[in-house]
Amino acid sequence: MSRKKKLTPQSISREEAQSAALERFKPLITSEDFRLMLADLARPLPLAFRTNPLKIKHRAEQEWASRYGWKLDPVPYCPTGFWVTEGRESVSMTMEHRMGHYYIQDAASMLPVELFDMDGLEHPLVLDLAASPGGKTTHLSARLRDRGLVIANDSAADRITALRLVLQTWGSTNAAVTRFPGEKFGRWYPETFDRILLDAPCSMQSLRSSESHPMRPITAREQEGLARRQGSLLAAAIAALKVGGQVVYSTCTLAPEENEAVLDEIIRHFGSSVHVEPLEERLPSPAPALAEAYGQSFDPQVVNAARLWPHRFHTSGFFAALIRKTGSIGFPQETPPDRPLSLVGQTPLATAQAHKIRSFFLDRYGHDLDAILSEHQLQLWQSPTGIFAVPLAYLERFSGLPCQLLGLKLAEKSADEWIPAHDWVARFSSKFTSGSLVIPPELVPSWLRGEDLELASPNSGVVILFDPDGRCLGRGRSSGGKIKNLLPRRLI
Repeated sequence: MSRKKKLTPQSISREEAQSAALERFKPLITSEDFRLMLADLARPLPLAFRTNPLKIKHRAEQEWASRYGWKLDPVPYCPTGFWVTEGRESVSMTMEHRMGHYYIQDAASMLPVELFDMDGLEHPLVLDLAASPGGKTTHLSARLRDRGLVIANDSAADRITALRLVLQTWGSTNAAVTRFPGEKFGRWYPETFDRILLDAPCSMQSLRSSESHPMRPITAREQEGLARRQGSLLAAAIAALKVGGQVVYSTCTLAPEENEAVLDEIIRHFGSSVHVEPLEERLPSPAPALAEAYGQSFDPQVVNAARLWPHRFHTSGFFAALIRKTGSIGFPQETPPDRPLSLVGQTPLATAQAHKIRSFFLDRYGHDLDAILSEHQLQLWQSPTGIFAVPLAYLERFSGLPCQLLGLKLAEKSADEWIPAHDWVARFSSKFTSGSLVIPPELVPSWLRGEDLELASPNSGVVILFDPDGRCLGRGRSSGGKIKNLLPRRLI
């Protein structure tokens, strides 16, 4: 008689992990809903993207649909979100994707940032407490119209690079990237932020498996550890929030231990100082959280949160709650880090040099830096890697907090001259009204492959390049009837 093979987490397939999760969650849903959910899980989940209003004109997605043969369906709770249900061109292979005109994102993950009330916030302080890889941070920046300050924090060193690159490609000027345990912000900056997003590390039991969110077995011990961490992060978020401000707590799991139970614990701990706000008006149809699970009853406010079973809106499983802070709370406090920017070689641009840079951009490219710096409340700083437009809100409120990225690069040194940085050009391409060149359509594919072009330009030096449809292609150096390709390697 052969011995039965012992299953380990590594030996269990995604399908087996999904089946185990289904059995576990089955008692939490009606038999009819369970049947509908199984039917929905059998349907493939279409790719979705969210447009970048910082870079594109209104209804640009309709032009893309025509160009690439896409059929688009709107995500019902996200005005800038769309499913691509048909298409002859891959969503991940377009020039627009490369240039940050949209962000590919699971439709369920578009919900958290849409829950915030943003009206009336002119220059808010916003914290994304567990930000990498940065999709929700870009959503925050878009909803804020790139004003105020978004601190995008993640505690994992190996995730910071991805976060930085996503924000650079998106073109956010109002962002600062930090790397600290999220729990520290409640101790360092009590009652400081207007809005805080906590998309918490979780077990990813979403019932739909993907490369970025693979389904896998979770032990009870691991789930308990995750729930403890989620609770401590959410408590810190509430401590760092201004009275009257909002926290969104979200996970990409359907495990109630990491969702309703965490929320219930926070309500019991902070009492009348927090309120879970109803979401009926923010969703196209009801998606209430659980009132009880596995014999545990939750505070009546918990059902105000949203539980996205996959069949509700044809998404991955998801959970989100909108919490308003209604009173001050007691929380331990510590002195935050204090490392002046000068210690890492960052200094304000001297007045004479700032004037020279402004004049260069205006005379060469018709690009009015003063208007942009004023609108977005930015200041020019110099570092060993270039000149950056830095958010004034950071300088005024967090200048000692060490950053991995601050603001958006405006210019970089090439030989003995300053030239516009790619990310600035891609973000504000419509503001470059001279010093540009249109590339013939037959040469665009070669350019996007990183090749230099045999093409004469009426302007020498660095020129801003567009295709015949007005899409920005970055920068090139014109000399002797050739255009040298200056696209960043990450985009080729």
